[in-house]
Amino acid sequence: MPNADRRPSATQDGVGGTPTRAANEARVCVGAVAGAYGVRGEARLKPFTAKPEDIAAYGPVETEDGARRFTLRITRAIKGGLAARLSGVDTREQAEALKGVRLYVERTALPDLPDEEEYYHADLIGIGVEDLSGEPLGQVVAVWDFGAGDVLEVARARGKTVYLPFTREAVPHLSVAERRAVADPPDGLFGPEAESRDRPGSSEEGEIVK
Repeated sequence: MPNADRRPSATQDGVGGTPTRAANEARVCVGAVAGAYGVRGEARLKPFTAKPEDIAAYGPVETEDGARRFTLRITRAIKGGLAARLSGVDTREQAEALKGVRLYVERTALPDLPDEEEYYHADLIGIGVEDLSGEPLGQVVAVWDFGAGDVLEVARARGKTVYLPFTREAVPHLSVAERRAVADPPDGLFGPEAESRDRPGSSEEGEIVK
């Protein structure tokens, strides 16, 4: 049974310190090309999936602009990622030219989650956040895990983004279908104290409040 104070972890289609920002709601970023590997046309991949090898489990991947589509064949695990063959990429130069390209799959290719309170990170991007009285607070732009559990990065209408703990206490209601989250944030996270930290001359950045 999950901790009563913390929501079940959002299933990561982005991991570590990398937030997932879907190009659109119909697709999910599952990884990126980190450059060439070796001299025979293999590419170095940085998976954003919870299990690295799952980057190739959901069918062909495509570039963010949809202009290119690849079938992946994992060849080996390497430090920091995977080596793989991408269809249509036959030389080291072609693989190196793809460095930095993010790879996407259709959202519908991902399996359904068994727990109704589990969410793919990509499903949370763009959700509107409001307080208990219905006053808009901002919009979720990324999901992070800095080691103490998931936090939602919320962009406000003005000022810097803030980091809202993704717990039942701080987010008592969330509906992906309604694209809406109700927050009961820690004192000062969205109030005048937060705005004062954003004024010129302040040395403090947006921070996680627990």
